[in-house]
Amino acid sequence: MHFFEVIRRRRSVRAFRPKPVATDTLRTILQAASTAPSDRNLQSYEIYVVTDDLARMALAHAANDQFFVSQASAAIVFCAHNSVPDATIACAFAMLAATALGLGSVWVGDFQTSEVRGVLRAPDDVDPIAILPLGYATEEPAASPRRRLEDLVHYMTQTSTT
Repeated sequence: MHFFEVIRRRRSVRAFRPKPVATDTLRTILQAASTAPSDRNLQSYEIYVVTDDLARMALAHAANDQFFVSQASAAIVFCAHNSVPDATIACAFAMLAATALGLGSVWVGDFQTSEVRGVLRAPDDVDPIAILPLGYATEEPAASPRRRLEDLVHYMTQTSTT
């Protein structure tokens, strides 16, 4: 799939078929996430892959009962050590890779941090930033409305100093 087609096709999917995602496919997504740019190349993030049914249900509860998290074949949790942007960019790369591979995903940022950390058995210095449930979609959501470029983009042009 062409890169701009991947961007156009990416949607927030919240309904998944009970079909497991192949290990090789997950690895391809994780490899894409690991290539994301990072501040000073510190790569100051961790990625947790949750495929266990009970653990995904616990994540769904920790995500304020967003039960679609437990319905996905996998939930990938992106955590930061001290660089939130590193984790968020890696998550965005994973979302695009999942789309390119024909999977659905959705960014989940509404959750109880300490509960997610507990499900992951992550150390206290690891901060969950995003949960990315993914799997084979049973829905094709319409594109969400977007702001017009004229309202979003501000150009700074060179001004004369004379």
